[in-house]
Amino acid sequence: MKTVNHWIGGKTVEGASGNYGPVTDPATGEVTTQVALASADEVDAAVRVAKEAFLSWGQSSLAARTKVLFAYRALLDANRDAIAELIVAEHGKVHSDALGEVARGLEIVELACGITVQLKGELSTSVSSRVDVSSIRQPIGVVAGITPFNFPAMVPMWMFPLAVACGNTFILKPSEKDPSASTLLAQLASQAGLPAGVLNVVHGDKVAVDALLAHPDVAAVSFVGSTPIARHIHATASANGKRVQALGGAKNHMLVLPDADLDAAADAAVSAAYGSAGERCMAISAVVAVGSIGDTLVDKIRERAEKIKIGPGNDPTSEMGPLITAAHRDKVASYVTGAAAQGADVVLDGTGYTVEGNENGHWIGLSLLDNVKTDSDAYRDEIFGPVLCVLRVDTYEEGVALMNASPFGNGTAIFTRDGGAARRFQLEIEAGMVGVNVPIPVPVGYHSFGGWKDSLFGDLHIYGNDGIQFYTRGKVVTTRWPDPSDAPAGVDLGFPRNH
Repeated sequence: MKTVNHWIGGKTVEGASGNYGPVTDPATGEVTTQVALASADEVDAAVRVAKEAFLSWGQSSLAARTKVLFAYRALLDANRDAIAELIVAEHGKVHSDALGEVARGLEIVELACGITVQLKGELSTSVSSRVDVSSIRQPIGVVAGITPFNFPAMVPMWMFPLAVACGNTFILKPSEKDPSASTLLAQLASQAGLPAGVLNVVHGDKVAVDALLAHPDVAAVSFVGSTPIARHIHATASANGKRVQALGGAKNHMLVLPDADLDAAADAAVSAAYGSAGERCMAISAVVAVGSIGDTLVDKIRERAEKIKIGPGNDPTSEMGPLITAAHRDKVASYVTGAAAQGADVVLDGTGYTVEGNENGHWIGLSLLDNVKTDSDAYRDEIFGPVLCVLRVDTYEEGVALMNASPFGNGTAIFTRDGGAARRFQLEIEAGMVGVNVPIPVPVGYHSFGGWKDSLFGDLHIYGNDGIQFYTRGKVVTTRWPDPSDAPAGVDLGFPRNH
């Protein structure tokens, strides 16, 4: 059986704890790989390697860093299919979706290639007689990233390229459910010329996470995952003196006004709710239909959802793959089987779905629930699967109030032809990312990604300008050089004069 080991100091390091976790092919249900699970001592060894590497990498020139990043970008581009194949094999998403994930990660590598512009400082000359003030940004040291199973390549690439471009060294703790893509990303970085110890991958479970959160030499932690874990990461790492960006869960709403193009809205709802089997924090999981359009919209969504082909991710005709584990599949199914008792109309029931020849895979079909109540489990919880809830309201104001009452504030969308309504929506809605006739408003790399409320713990969003601020710290330098003709100034105990 294949074993995925750690990548520390520019080389493969076999697990020493004796603990291994199973990695399953979601399409077959078979355990294909085992992954080493690090002990606290192994995490400490990786941090020590990263700390040593920071001594030179943190002082390296921007030209040296960007040379590596440009080479890395070329290697990633050449290995898109290889990375995608690992994602398909361990996560289960279809190959085209996996390729899209790699492409979105590459956007951040490209942003990191331009770090020379992003790290330019500021200078004010002659703020007083021969006094200049400058502001600069410097790396913070060893930083860690803890990433989820649903995007095993993209989310790590949202973190470490910017971190190392800013001069930091990085410890990546990817999900133990699909670890191979992260290891390949690190190996390609080494091939691109990244010095040993700058990017390290430590596989593990809660033991490894807790060791990173407590380690005194880890200066910052980036996290993407569920809200309960994000809250724990933020509280624990902050208590240990680290800066933290912890992105949590979501319940993303799509408001559809009566004037909307309903065919476009239905297309968007199906793509955003069921793409990647609903296992993404930017999935639309609740459609809020305003006024009399509800019945028509639900019919259009149902017609499209019934045509989606579900199958193995390596089948080019498949449009949706299985869920990551059997346990997660059963949990997702429970929301559908219990929906009618909590007042919903079950328009489509995807539970019990199987694929011929792969009956042991983690399969579930598409589910559509109409007239969902806001106090039901299917509405309150982040299901993280192919289940779309439809809620009915009479007015725009009622819809916005319903959406703003959600504890989550990650992404949201409005579908309308009315520019005035769209403008009101983007100002009034309480969410970090807003789409206008765009169902999944994931920002491009040079803008930052992050939500509000229980979808983000910390002050700075991920990647973009916020990401660069997170991985650096500011310093202000005030300088006065005496003119050669000056006589000795003597001692002045007064407050420095700026005028």
